[in-house]
Amino acid sequence: MREIRLKCEGWVKDLASHDRLVSNALDRFGRLDILVNNAGIEFREPFLEATPESWDVTFGVNLKRVFFLSQRAAVVMRSSGGGKILNVSSIHDEAPIRNLSIYSITKGGMKMLTRSLALELAEHRINVNSLSPGAILTDMNREALSDPAYRARVIEKIPWKRIGEVGDLVGAAVFLCSAESDYVTGATLYVDGGILL
Repeated sequence: MREIRLKCEGWVKDLASHDRLVSNALDRFGRLDILVNNAGIEFREPFLEATPESWDVTFGVNLKRVFFLSQRAAVVMRSSGGGKILNVSSIHDEAPIRNLSIYSITKGGMKMLTRSLALELAEHRINVNSLSPGAILTDMNREALSDPAYRARVIEKIPWKRIGEVGDLVGAAVFLCSAESDYVTGATLYVDGGILL
């Protein structure tokens, strides 16, 4: 776990990589219309055992990187007449989860980050929205969901009675990045099979 933390910390601190990412997009496509902030990290640890290192790395990846990459992209989008920023968050922006307090706090922060950027960037025709998935099978939770008892407990909480798949997010993501959502900004769209209900 320490190796993962150090790699992520180094990546987040290198804000110059944001310039390279945006420049590469401009070189390849000639413009930048859409930014999807989808990287995230979590460390499962009880609140009473959480460390400043976990806090710094999680906030660095889940919020600091999103904030400054969005800033860099928005400067370019502003000069070309607008764009879309989509932040992929989590239902834990609304509902905390045991042993993931730092992660949950960053996702709550992502909700306010989305709204704050939406407010400031609307005048530049840049929409900023969040997509908050529920229990979607990904590399982040694959190991935990491979435990039949844990998986059954999760499914029991979901009105649709199944774990989501990455494909379940596609329609919502395409909508929030398309011209069909031009009058939608500062919103959070939950794709969770009803788990928040």
